[in-house]
Amino acid sequence: MVAAVRAFFANRLSPRDDAHLWQRVGVLIPYFWLLIFFLMPFVIVFKISFADPITAQPPFTALFDWTKEAFERIYITFDNYRYLFQDRLYVVTNLNSIWLAGISTLLCLLVGYPMAYAIARSPSSTRYVLLLMVIGPFWISFLLRVYAWIGILNTRGVLNNFLLWTGIIDAPIAILYTDTAVFVGMVYSYLPFMILPLYAVLERLDIDLLEVAADLGSRPAQTFRDVTLPLSKPGIIAGCMLVFIPAMGEWVIPALLGGPDTLMVGRILYDDFFLSRDWPVASAVAVVLLVLLVVPMMVFQHYQARDSGT
Repeated sequence: MVAAVRAFFANRLSPRDDAHLWQRVGVLIPYFWLLIFFLMPFVIVFKISFADPITAQPPFTALFDWTKEAFERIYITFDNYRYLFQDRLYVVTNLNSIWLAGISTLLCLLVGYPMAYAIARSPSSTRYVLLLMVIGPFWISFLLRVYAWIGILNTRGVLNNFLLWTGIIDAPIAILYTDTAVFVGMVYSYLPFMILPLYAVLERLDIDLLEVAADLGSRPAQTFRDVTLPLSKPGIIAGCMLVFIPAMGEWVIPALLGGPDTLMVGRILYDDFFLSRDWPVASAVAVVLLVLLVVPMMVFQHYQARDSGT
C-alpha cells in the first residue's frame, strides 16, 4: 500500500512541481510563526482583558462557565477598558509614553542620520569597522548596559566627576532618576535601530544625482534638502518605527534610570501583572497599547500603498 502511494505521487509530481510545492511551504512558515508566537498569545491576552480579577489561580474569571445554563455560560465585562479611560493614571501614562518615545525617536533621528550618512560615504576599508562599532554594544547584555549608565549619571558618577574636575560645574548635577536620564538611555539603547535602516538606504544612494545637482548650481544644503532627504525617506520611516515601537513599551530603562514620576506603559504593565496581580486590567492596557501602535501603522501603510499605486 505504501509503495503504491509513493508511486502515485511520484507519477503526479514532476521535479519542478515538487520544487514549487516546497516553495509554497516555505512561504507559509512565517505565517505559522506569527500565528503561534503572536496571534495566539494576543488572543489569550485579549480574552483575559474581558475578565474580572479574582483571588485564585489563575487570577481572573473564566470566559466560559459550564456550571450555568447555556445562555449564562459566557461571561464578558468591559469594566477594565472603562476603568482605563476613567482613571487618570492610565491616561497620563499613555500620553507620557508617547511623549518620551516620540522625543527619543526624534533624538535618535537627529543623532543617527549624520552617523549613517558618514558611514555610507566612508571608504569601504573603514565602513565595516564603523558598522561593527555600531553593532558592537549588542554583544553585551542590555541590562548591563543600562546599569552602566547609573554609574555614569549618578551625582558621584563619571560624568559629574569629570565636569567638576574641568571646572564646568561647581556642584553635582542631578541627572539620574529624571526624564533626561531616560532620554539618554533610550537614545543610547535604540540608536543602532535608527542607524542601520538609514545606512541601508543611504549606501544605495546614487552619487551621480548629487553631482548632477551640484553641476546645476545647487548648494550642498539645497542638494541635501531636495535630493538626499527625499530619497532617504524609506530609511527614516523604518528607523523611526524600529525605535518608537519598542520605546513605547520600554520597562527596564524607566525603571532603572527614571524617577517615580516617570510613568510608561511597560512599567504600569509590570506593576499590574506582578505587584497588584490585576491581570484583566493589565491585559486591557496591553491591548490598548497594541492598538495605539498597530492602527497608525496600518493607516500609514494604506495611504503609502495608495500613493505608490500598488
